[in-house]
Parts: sequence; structure tokens; C-alpha cells
Amino acid sequence: MASVTVIGAGIAGLSAGWEIARRGHSVRVIEANGIAAGSSGGTVGALAPHAPDSWNVKKQVQLDSLLDAPRFWQEVAETSGRDPGYAQTGRIQAVSAADLPKLRARIEGAQRHWQGAARMWLTQTRPENALIPDSPDSWWLLDDLTARLSPRQACEALAAAIRTKSGDVTVGQRAEIGAVSGLVIWANGAPGLAMLGDDLGRNAGQGVKGQSALLDFSAPDAPQIYADGLHIVPHADGTVGIGSTSENSFAHDAVDGLLDAVIARARITCPTLADAPILSRWAGIRPRARSRAPLIGAWPGRPGQFVVNGGFKIGFGMAPVTARMIADLVLDGRDTIPEAFRLQGSGDTPISG
Repeated sequence: MASVTVIGAGIAGLSAGWEIARRGHSVRVIEANGIAAGSSGGTVGALAPHAPDSWNVKKQVQLDSLLDAPRFWQEVAETSGRDPGYAQTGRIQAVSAADLPKLRARIEGAQRHWQGAARMWLTQTRPENALIPDSPDSWWLLDDLTARLSPRQACEALAAAIRTKSGDVTVGQRAEIGAVSGLVIWANGAPGLAMLGDDLGRNAGQGVKGQSALLDFSAPDAPQIYADGLHIVPHADGTVGIGSTSENSFAHDAVDGLLDAVIARARITCPTLADAPILSRWAGIRPRARSRAPLIGAWPGRPGQFVVNGGFKIGFGMAPVTARMIADLVLDGRDTIPEAFRLQGSGDTPISG
């Protein structure tokens, strides 16, 4: 049996820790600040697929992960006794008639690449949904692949599942390079990307600020809404997540006026949210790898040290497959990592999408 230490209790570290624990190995997760204290503590929780046209390896891996998500999160829920808030509720977008040729090509891409596991379609019949946005030409684009979860609940459920499997999750302990021995997986978000870049002498990625909010509005079974970069995600607990911003330049990591603009857009997009009270506001720094794909692999020059980082906006959606890849590598020495995700190629293999 291997004994593995994971640094970071966000989605990347906890999902890796869970995959190791469920395979019967000893795992310890070390976290400096708190479970989901960093970029995994947001409010949105949209597990949405990339557009199915212009297909590439990142889109295929994400599809595989989204299709595996029901099994992954059900097992976490059953083991932990906690609800991660997962449900495959689908997504609705209001679209214009001018975009129909492009959208029909996208639907053809879904038929080709999703291979019958999920579908995307257009309709002029207004969907039954408390949050449905108005369409200028009475057209809506829907898919049944998109899912949602509650980010904080999901991380708490993962931590509880690890402990149920006799693993350890320790909060309040900071780890430094060289101070942790044995098999170590570094999954410590934006600070970890900076640390990695400093060690390798190159840019491994950067932190991107995100802001989101949680509104008091109950539509637990409704599909989520996507409108021009804005995610509106109903949760099972009677709340709606709104977000998020993507700020490459920022003076601080706190909530500011940009979030007010996001909330205002959401209320315009979905008028039923006009008077919904704001329950909480969130801001955090999300790790975006230079390649825009998650970084997974052995840390060059540091035997026994590994990295899984850079999930950015798709960290939760990618969690089942990135956890499996890093566990295969660390536990079995089996490399199942696509070239575009490899740590060694982080500055050399940018991919679109």
C-alpha cells in the first residue's frame, strides 16, 4: 500500500485524495486555510461542456469526465453521507435567429462527438422553467449534459468520504517544498502555480480573479441558464448561484463593484430574480495554467513529487478524470495523461476552447 500526502483541500486535491483512498491506499490531505478556502469555495457550480464544434483533446477529456460525474458524485455521497449537490439538470440559452446556422453546426458537433450519451437541440417552444430568459426571436438552445453541484458542499463531502476511508484531512498546516517527504501531490491552486513556475524558471500559469454571488430563490429542479458568459445556476437547497467574473488584472482578492454588475445582469436576464435577496458574495483567485488545460504530472527534478493544478473554470467538471489520472501515475506508475495536459508541456502546447 502506498502512502500519499496531498497538499491542498480544494477540488483538485480532495478529488485526488478521494481517488487514492477509494483504491485502498493511505492518504493525508494537508490544507493551510480551510476546506474549499480558495478558488473552490465559490457559489456557481456549473459543470458545463465546452462547445462541441472545433473538437480537441481537452473537450474530449472534459466530456469523459462529465459522463463519469454521476457515478463519481454518487459514490462520494454514499460514502460520506453528505450531499454534494450534484444533479444533471441541463442548460438553457436564449438565442437569436441570426445565430441559427452556427448553432445547428454546434448541434451536429454534439451529435458526432457526444455519441448519443447526451444531446443538444433548438426549440421555439418556451421551456417550462421559473428562470427562463426571454428570447428576442423565440428560440432557445438546450442541452441535457450540463450539470450542477454546490462547490462547498462537494468539497466537504469529499473530505468526509476520505475520512470514512480512514484517510486524514488536516486543516491549518502549511507545507513548503522540500519539507514534505514521500509521495506528494501538490494541488494548491494559484499559489502552487506561482511556486511551480519559480522552481522551473518559467511561467506555469497565473491566478485569475473570480467573483460570484448566491441569491435566495428556490428553483431546485430547474436547468441552469447561460447568457453571454453569465452562469445562473439553481441549487438543490433553494438558492441560485450567479457568476462569475474573470479578471486577469486586479488590485486585491476581495469583492468589489464588478460583482454588482454581474448581479444586475442576472436580474435583467432572469426577471424572476429581480427581488431575490443576496445571501452571500464571494471572490477568489482561480488557477489558470498557461496551456488553459489542467496541469498533471511529475514535478521535474523532484522525485516522488507530483502536480495537479490549473483547473481554472473547469476544475469541478474535470475532477473525476484528473483524479483518476494522477492516481494512476502516483500509485501505479501508469501514465494516462494526454499530451496537452502534461506538466512538462505547460508552456509549449497551448490549446483552444
